Amino acid sequence: MSEIITEYRNENTKDIDLLPTIEIVHKMNEEDKIVAKAVEYEAENIARAIDVISKQFLSGGHLIYFGAGTSGRLGILDASECPPTFSVEPDMVQGVIAGGYDAMRFAVEGAEDNYDAGYEDAHILTDKDVAVVISASGNPKYLLGVLAYADEIGCKTIGITCNSEGKIVDEVGTLICVEVGPEVIAGSSRLKAGTAQKMVLNMLSTGSMIKIGKTYENFMIDLKATNEKLKDRAIRIVAEIAGVNVSTAFETLQKCDWKIKPAIVSIVKKIDIEDAKTELRKYHGVLRRVLGEATV
Repeated sequence: MSEIITEYRNENTKDIDLLPTIEIVHKMNEEDKIVAKAVEYEAENIARAIDVISKQFLSGGHLIYFGAGTSGRLGILDASECPPTFSVEPDMVQGVIAGGYDAMRFAVEGAEDNYDAGYEDAHILTDKDVAVVISASGNPKYLLGVLAYADEIGCKTIGITCNSEGKIVDEVGTLICVEVGPEVIAGSSRLKAGTAQKMVLNMLSTGSMIKIGKTYENFMIDLKATNEKLKDRAIRIVAEIAGVNVSTAFETLQKCDWKIKPAIVSIVKKIDIEDAKTELRKYHGVLRRVLGEATV
C-alpha cells in the first residue's frame, strides 16, 4: 500500500526530539509559514466555493460541514461561531463529526471508515444545501458515504483536503486542495493540515456571510450583543456608521433590543424603529441597499 502525502516524514524535523525547546518552536514556526502560501495557491477555488455557498444561502439553504477527527472538530468549531458573529439561526451553518457527539472529545475508533454512517448522517441534507467534506488525507470512507447521498439528491458539494490523491478529489463539485507537505510530526495532521483547514473554513463562512450582507464595510453589523463587551462594540459600530455620538447610539440600541442594523437605519433615515425594520425586510437585510449605497 503506497504512503499518502499526509503520512510522509518531514526531512526538516527528523532531529526534533534532540533540539532545545526554543529550536523546536522555531522549527514548528518555519513549517507553519508554509501554510498561508499553500492556502493562497487555492484562492480561486476558495472564491468559487464562497459563491456556491452564498448562492445557496440566498435560496434558503444551509452550509453543513462533515469530517472525522480533527477535521470534524474544526467544522463544528467554525459552525458554532456563526450564530453569535452573524446572528444567524444555529441550523444555517452546522458541523457533523464521524462518530457523533462523543467524537468531539474522544477518538472514536473506526468512525472515519464507516461509509454507511456517512451516508446516513448526510440525510440531513437537501438539494438547497451545501455539503463541505473536510479531510487532510481525503480518504475517509465516511466522507465518501456523505458524498454519495449528496450526489443522489443533487446537493452542492465542496471538498477541503491536503492530498491531491485523496479519494474525495474526484467526487466533489468544488475542490480546495491545500498541499502543505509533511507534518512536523509524521502523520499528525492536526498541525499544518489542521491550520490550513481552519484558514479555509474561516474564509468560507466569513466570505459567504459578507456576500449575503452580514457585514457593512468590515463591521459585524449582525452580531448578538449578549454581554458587556459586545454591547460596547455595538455602540461603537452604530456611532461610527450612523455618524452620531455614543449616547445617541446607546439610546437607539436600547429601543431596538440591541439590534445594530435597525438602530443605524432609524438614525440615518430619521424614522422610527418599526419602520426601520420594515425597510430592512424590503431589502433582505442588506444595510447598504437600505442606505442607497452601491453593492457588488
